[in-house]
Amino acid sequence: MARHPILSTRVLLVCAAIGVATGIVGGIAGLLTPVVLATVLFAYGLLLGAHVLPGIIAQEVLRLPLVAILTHMLAALVSSAFNPAWTMRFLGTALLFGAIQEGVAALTRYRAWGAWRFFISAFIIGVIVAVVVLFAAHLSALPLWAQITYLALSVCGPIAWTAIGLAIGASLRRAGVARQGAAR
Repeated sequence: MARHPILSTRVLLVCAAIGVATGIVGGIAGLLTPVVLATVLFAYGLLLGAHVLPGIIAQEVLRLPLVAILTHMLAALVSSAFNPAWTMRFLGTALLFGAIQEGVAALTRYRAWGAWRFFISAFIIGVIVAVVVLFAAHLSALPLWAQITYLALSVCGPIAWTAIGLAIGASLRRAGVARQGAAR
């Protein structure tokens, strides 16, 4: 009996389409980054949270292994077209966020697709973003209210973007994008 590969042509095309769409969002976020860093540094975590979208949407639509990391990497390549100097940043972020999303899904053996699972990965990403940028951006120079706001937005940003990604993914599933080859 012939087995269907996990990453069939259909799955790869869905990942590519999601990667392009979310890569444009990531590219726009990348273009806005210098403005945010120069004006409202404490909101950077909220902006960076947009980079969770590729994996969230791909996993919600397809519910298969490897789709988060693949879609993240494709989105990073698209985002790089907006700012080629940041290609390595986009790829590094994609690898980190995709690995976290795949890791959480793997812990449930790719069988639990409830919203809670997506929000766990979003929370982990938010905490990592908060800690990394806390040290990299020298937030200690900001007033206490800005530091607290930064930490809150850094954790809540990926969670909010995850909710948006889940809504988009659910809409795509209802539209039939996931039929044939997606786990139920």
